[in-house]
Amino acid sequence: MKGRINAVLFDLDGTLLDTAPDMANAANQVLIEHGLTPLSKAQIQANTSHGARGLLRAGFGKEIEGKDVDALRLMFLKHYEKDICRATSMYSGVPELLQALTKQSIPWGIMTNKPGYLTHQLLTYFPDLQNAQALVCADTLPVAKPHPEPLILSAERLGVTPESCIYIGDIQNDIVAAKAAGMYSAVASWGYISTTTDPLDWEADLIFNNIEKVLSLF
Repeated sequence: MKGRINAVLFDLDGTLLDTAPDMANAANQVLIEHGLTPLSKAQIQANTSHGARGLLRAGFGKEIEGKDVDALRLMFLKHYEKDICRATSMYSGVPELLQALTKQSIPWGIMTNKPGYLTHQLLTYFPDLQNAQALVCADTLPVAKPHPEPLILSAERLGVTPESCIYIGDIQNDIVAAKAAGMYSAVASWGYISTTTDPLDWEADLIFNNIEKVLSLF
């Protein structure tokens, strides 16, 4: 049974960082190399939190059939690594929130489905995020979200039980993973949510319309 919230875990893309411009740029380079049209704003908004595969599937559409998706993903990652922080930025209010959590001695960490080498490279541009007391990436364990184990490991590294932790993310798999881990779940509605998606359908414990409201938990 879940109890008092004593710690916060965040997703990265679409929750703490607006990485869409640089991720879309990498995907568009792959699309252009294959003679296809770059992604629309709506496609970028709906698919950035689904990573390379989500963006590429959106861009290739039916043409993805018969393609080596793993090879396309490697092309994407090569482009993305080269220009990982040309236009990426922290969402408004993130530095202040993280500083407030730290000041109140509330443990916080990051659990992302971004590969570890890219996550560490990206965080060098954002000192506030380097203060995370736990960092678990897609390849930290053999399984990734929506499997609950990465979240359970994150809580362990924060020194709290999963039941006393809340996970905040912007896609349904974030909520699925949190529920499976026994954590509280919350939607970051400022993230990459398609206009055709209703986060209420995800049945999260909370929906935050702005990041400052996270502090209302404490």
